[in-house]
Amino acid sequence: MTRTVLVVEDEPLIRIGAIDFISDAGYAVLEATNADEAILLLESHPEIRVVFSDIEMPGSMDGLKLMHAVRERWPPVTLILASGRMVPHLSEMPTDTAFLRKPYRDEELLRLLGAIDWGEAVSA
Repeated sequence: MTRTVLVVEDEPLIRIGAIDFISDAGYAVLEATNADEAILLLESHPEIRVVFSDIEMPGSMDGLKLMHAVRERWPPVTLILASGRMVPHLSEMPTDTAFLRKPYRDEELLRLLGAIDWGEAVSA
């Protein structure tokens, strides 16, 4: 079974670092630079089980709005949100969303990924 994580980050160095770490840990990784690209990938890759997104990014929606859209269309997908500037209140995030404050430690992300139930793929 493929354990696929979608990384959504507009800053290239941060995105590449996250992708390298996650793939080195044994996960398959897809990448998007904004929410619009992320939605297209979710629609075409039902094997995505985790969306790991920054909050602040350009495009039609920020990471927080993206997480709400994902929770609505793909409820079983695990959501991990990160930011160095914003700390959303628990009530602003979809249910069962993990939050990492940047700069996060790789071990924190690895712990969250390791705790996920990687069951069957999800389709919308």
